[in-house]
Amino acid sequence: MGVRRLLIASMSTGLVLWPDAGMAAQDEDTNVQNLPPVEVVAPERTVRRAPSRPATRVVSRPRIYVYPTAPGNAKGLDVDKVPSSINAVDANQIKRTGSLNVTDALRDNVAGVNISEVSGNPFQPNVEFRGFVASPIVGTPQGLAVYQNGVRINEAFADSVNWDLIPTAAIRSVTVVTNNPAFGLNALGGAVNLQMKDGFTYQGAEIDTMGGAFGRIQSSAQWGKQIDTNYAVYAALEGLHDNGFRNFSQSDVRRFYGDVGYKGGDSEFHVNMGLANNNFGASATVPAELLQQYWGATYTTPQTTNNRVGYVNLTGKVEATPTWTFESTAHARVFEQRVVDGNPTDVQECAAAGLLCFGNDTTPANGLNGAQLTNPFAPGTLLGEIDRTTTRSTTFGVSGQATNTDRLFDHENRFVVGASFDASVTRFNATAELGTIGTDYVVTGSGIFLGKSGTPTTGEMGPVSLRTVNQYTGLYALDTFNVTDAFAITGGGRFNHARITLEDQLGTDLNGDHTFDRFNPIIGGTYKITPELTAYAGYSEANRAPTPLELSCADPANPCLIAAFLVSDPPLKQVVSKTVEAGLRGTRELSIGTLGWKIGGFRATNYDDILAVAVPDRTGFGYFTNVGRTRRQGLEAEINIKSPTLQFQASYAFVDARFLDPLVLGSNSPFADPITQTIQVLPGDQIPAVPRHRVKVGIDYAVTDAWKVGGNALFVSSQYFVGDESNQAAKLPSYTVFNLHTSYQVNKTIQVYGRIDNIFDNRYATYGQFFDTTAVPNFTNGGNPFTDPRSLSPARPRAFYAGLRATF
Repeated sequence: MGVRRLLIASMSTGLVLWPDAGMAAQDEDTNVQNLPPVEVVAPERTVRRAPSRPATRVVSRPRIYVYPTAPGNAKGLDVDKVPSSINAVDANQIKRTGSLNVTDALRDNVAGVNISEVSGNPFQPNVEFRGFVASPIVGTPQGLAVYQNGVRINEAFADSVNWDLIPTAAIRSVTVVTNNPAFGLNALGGAVNLQMKDGFTYQGAEIDTMGGAFGRIQSSAQWGKQIDTNYAVYAALEGLHDNGFRNFSQSDVRRFYGDVGYKGGDSEFHVNMGLANNNFGASATVPAELLQQYWGATYTTPQTTNNRVGYVNLTGKVEATPTWTFESTAHARVFEQRVVDGNPTDVQECAAAGLLCFGNDTTPANGLNGAQLTNPFAPGTLLGEIDRTTTRSTTFGVSGQATNTDRLFDHENRFVVGASFDASVTRFNATAELGTIGTDYVVTGSGIFLGKSGTPTTGEMGPVSLRTVNQYTGLYALDTFNVTDAFAITGGGRFNHARITLEDQLGTDLNGDHTFDRFNPIIGGTYKITPELTAYAGYSEANRAPTPLELSCADPANPCLIAAFLVSDPPLKQVVSKTVEAGLRGTRELSIGTLGWKIGGFRATNYDDILAVAVPDRTGFGYFTNVGRTRRQGLEAEINIKSPTLQFQASYAFVDARFLDPLVLGSNSPFADPITQTIQVLPGDQIPAVPRHRVKVGIDYAVTDAWKVGGNALFVSSQYFVGDESNQAAKLPSYTVFNLHTSYQVNKTIQVYGRIDNIFDNRYATYGQFFDTTAVPNFTNGGNPFTDPRSLSPARPRAFYAGLRATF
């Protein structure tokens, strides 16, 4: 199935890390945020300017804001006051990957993050953190909120995230924050916050070009300048072409980001904007039997996606008094996605000669005019269909926040209160064109379009035209009080109101008006045991309202082709997550550098969790339903050493994700009941697609001042296939992958670099699911039926890349 998404920007939270170790210029203030700010202060770090310029001053105590805030707000809490786990990735770590995928930096540097290429394209991956997912795949239960400069970019139609639209070169920092309801809707497992560069925080220019395996050629350019003391300008442009290692998997990425800023007295204002126009051949999973013949195989095609976005954000901050700061933000965003998706079809020859039927040989398959279709195909022709969807979303939002740092009972105190409102209008359209499937699994259209066909028993399909309106309102207040210099407590909460309206443009089946309300509290504390050791603990709640997609496809008796042919509008309950976590973190100066470490545990329980349930023998068909309670719990541990010549990091994450209530689910599992085609899920069964163990090791060493070498290794344990919620089939095997990289500074301006990914050419899959083996024959085996129900997302083989970077 293709990928269908809609971007919505919600103004509800932000988080900033600064300064970046590899920037041409360093942060003096921060970008605009929209959530209650908690500023995390990290150890001092020596930072260099661009090689062609004199070394810049050291900017000490970089800060992370874990509540909404505006640019330049330097009044916050240090890291030892934050009662939750925090994982930060700076621009230098992103650059070190040599990739225009920010998700690669998350995979390499955040212990609990796992990446899987469910769509078959490296620019549209699933990001899974602690068993919660931010995915571009429509129909994936989403559990992470994602923000760019304080604007929520989870898409309105399905809460999905288009990672390909994020301009990677312009990223100043990425932070993964947990246990904080201030991030609004969908932050069940936490929030990913991206802060972008501006002309106050980056000065200079850089051009970076790289090429290599599978026809990869990519280039980025960025430029920043501060004009006098009041104005600053920043711009970044990126372009990429990649043929992919699989058939029909070409990618083209084009992105722009710009920012104009003003500082004057106690005020700061920014206008930032972005554009992107990306095309992908998203190959999706492929039957294991085909991969055994050719690692670059695909199943039914075409499967292409075009994503386009344009947005503008206005942010402002005023320090009204020494203890009161006021911030506000307004944004507008337009997103459009077009998907062409070749699939098997339920259309077949009727028992009566010369006609086409749907789902069986008696139910008529109708055309757009409502009349039964005649059969123009030769007898025995293998039929398919090309599903086309268009999603267009227009989003507007505003937010305001006030921060007070007056002492309370003669103790340090930080109080934040704010509000946000976002509205998004989406138009979703879908059509199905009948066609034929060739022996190369390419679906060729016939020009015949399917109208309303099928029944609630056989499953219905037909054109869809749907208009949805999302209105999200948030009110929050949080307070951090220093009981003593060593002990701080944080408390507060956020009230979320969501109204989702669905308007069927072709009938009334999809009409609906749904409202969801929830107050989510937080309570936590930190204690500085010694100057180098801090303990933290916290409890919080979060919620996710069902998306328009889920509400439009939630009837087990009337399943739909997920994200394409919606059929009904029954109610769903909102998901509520309750999380508790605790841990220790510390730093220490050693002779070889600064040692940092942390260890923590967490438990998150979802109530009324939502799951996409497949309909057996109906490729791509399913429905969404509440499945009761699920639980994710685990342990994360990390150690790192940083010095001018050595950077070392090692981490381990254990994630245990399970169902807590019994379920009966439809499945293509080989262990499904042969009559009902269902599986029995028992309390304690593990949730599929969540590997329990992740081990990451990375090292960078400066052999000389000019030459650096490094590498990283990643181990991911086995995981259950999607569709095996009863845990009866063999798991998708674990994998280990090793990567190397090096760079050489030729002179003050020029640097050359290279990398080898998957140096041992390990053939492994990052994701697996079951499929209907009877839908299409195995043409590589004489046209006989498939016998293996496994369908996999193969990882990229060994790849070599080399590049040149010029910094001015």
